[in-house]
Amino acid sequence: PIDAPTTIGEAEELSFQIQTAEGEPVTEFTEAHEKDLHLIVVRSDGTGFRHVHPELDASTGTWSVPWTWEAAGSYRVYADFTPAAGDAEGLTLTRTVEVAGDVTPVTTEVQRTAEVDGFTVTLAGELTAGEPGTLTLSVERGGMPVTALEPYLGAFGHLVALRNGDLAYLHVHPEGSEPEAGETGGPEIGFTAEAPTAGRYLLYLDFQVDGEV
Repeated sequence: PIDAPTTIGEAEELSFQIQTAEGEPVTEFTEAHEKDLHLIVVRSDGTGFRHVHPELDASTGTWSVPWTWEAAGSYRVYADFTPAAGDAEGLTLTRTVEVAGDVTPVTTEVQRTAEVDGFTVTLAGELTAGEPGTLTLSVERGGMPVTALEPYLGAFGHLVALRNGDLAYLHVHPEGSEPEAGETGGPEIGFTAEAPTAGRYLLYLDFQVDGEV
């Protein structure tokens, strides 16, 4: 169950529980990518992507994070986690939240280059349905390769992949060993991903430079 604000611009709280099949809250988790749980939120048209890490109240099993919606629309909320019980594998649970207001859908073209905050990220590699594929993302700033990428969530970058349309969530794994604290890398970051079907996929890369993601 999830409790989330449904209006634009109001600073509130998004909270939820992970429950067993019997309805009991789960309070113990296995750390993955340096966190017990990763919360991903994105609008149905692929915009408004956020990747945050809520706090757990272990006494109630409730996760919570301060939250403000910036635009109306239908949003998918993903909880990516691994229960601590037994030999459980990583799971992803998802719910939809409707935020009231006028919606202006955004349509984007297929592209292999994106620019944000002075950085340019270029994608190389292919996804093939039903087979693992290697994706390499290169980071530049001012036309120069960035070699000062800092460890973030146990790697030099964290990639989320969603299938366009139904927003099916793909598990993506960074290549190479986990970097040590203080180590830097770049400009290339490699990942392995498997697309379940042919189609269009939305990719979101988090990386850290100078202490800022």
